[in-house]
Amino acid sequence: MTGLKGLATGVGSLPFLNVQSALELIFCFVPAAPFWPQLPKIDPRESMVTQFSENLPCLKTDKDGLRFVPADKEKSLELFYEKFIAGDLDYFKITPEFSRGIYAFHKKLESSDLSSVEFIKCQVTGPFTFCAGVNDQDGNAILHDEVIMQAMVHGLTMKALWQFDFFKKFGKKMIMFLDEPYLSAVGSAYTTVNHSDVIDVLSGIASNLKKQGCTIGVHCCGNTDWSMLTDAEGLDLINFDAFNFQERFVLYADNLNKFLKKGGIICWGIVPTNEFSPKHSPEILAERIKSGFDILVKKGIDRDLLLERLMISPACGLGTLEPQRAGEILELLSQTSLFIRKNL
Repeated sequence: MTGLKGLATGVGSLPFLNVQSALELIFCFVPAAPFWPQLPKIDPRESMVTQFSENLPCLKTDKDGLRFVPADKEKSLELFYEKFIAGDLDYFKITPEFSRGIYAFHKKLESSDLSSVEFIKCQVTGPFTFCAGVNDQDGNAILHDEVIMQAMVHGLTMKALWQFDFFKKFGKKMIMFLDEPYLSAVGSAYTTVNHSDVIDVLSGIASNLKKQGCTIGVHCCGNTDWSMLTDAEGLDLINFDAFNFQERFVLYADNLNKFLKKGGIICWGIVPTNEFSPKHSPEILAERIKSGFDILVKKGIDRDLLLERLMISPACGLGTLEPQRAGEILELLSQTSLFIRKNL
């Protein structure tokens, strides 16, 4: 994938109570790489873990939220693997009750002139973040249950494959983000997940998804060991919070150089979310990216390669913000993309 030079897309979540309001902003401000909106303020079932939980083993959603139900664990796993082995994508679909946004987005694509759309961007919560967000009957994250964790890896992969199938009729290139904020905990005392665990799991998921010919990325809005992502086989894109963590990210110049040379893309989350201020401008944000480029160029990375493989996004999802603020962030993202394409 070449010639990106500042192409803009979004992370996923938006704070709107009206689906059409979300879609209007998406198609206005990121028309070349629009994404389907996750809308957790409309319904808690659209939160980043619950939204992808349907028909995954031992999970149940009710008025109390998402729960792990250990009863009939073996039976639940047996049904799950029967559907997984059969490749039953319909069983793993995201239903309208869990996502108004994905269906409204699909309908919008059907009724729109898609000549300006270069990519359709999708997302699924990554398995580490997903499994860290669900506790078992003893209050422990299911992340530490190897049997359940493996099933969730397979199930979330199927959720991503269902999305590819859902949007393939439009004939556009697709990008799938695995949203993995939990990776910022790897290497700390707060988790037993290690470097090799992450590489193995993400490489396995990417291997299965790449068969569809799609671009596979990982979004992490905290600081982490970025070599886990550059070294994972099959990952094409890294999306990081460039506003807060650029100085730490560029420390991995050698890893990033190898990643870029094998076709990798870096999506700089340059527009701040919680730190957003009217004082931020396209010029300031572009200069911040340029300062990162300068460091990486001094460490041996070709500047033209950095530009060619440059995408931008907000630093993180916008679902917890006020709607007006989310709109301002997406507008600034659009302006910054245009500025980069004209001036960098």
